[in-house]
Amino acid sequence: MTIRLFARLREIAGRDVIELDVPQGSSVQAVWTQLASQWPEMAAFGTTVSGAVNAEYARMSREVNDGDEVAFLPPVSGGAGF
Repeated sequence: MTIRLFARLREIAGRDVIELDVPQGSSVQAVWTQLASQWPEMAAFGTTVSGAVNAEYARMSREVNDGDEVAFLPPVSGGAGF
């Protein structure tokens, strides 16, 4: 399964795309848990990270299938104040 990481998560892993073996029927949360076990620094984002499946935001409980692309995005803040 292809996993895409953005912002700080990409920095932690040292890359933006990861190929990961995930058991059939796993949830987005299970994929996240597997990532956090490989890169423990990611665990700090566990309650605030957003997930997407095939370029659409998804609940962490959503089931993923072989061939899906899963993305994780940490919370974003900032911007110009007016």
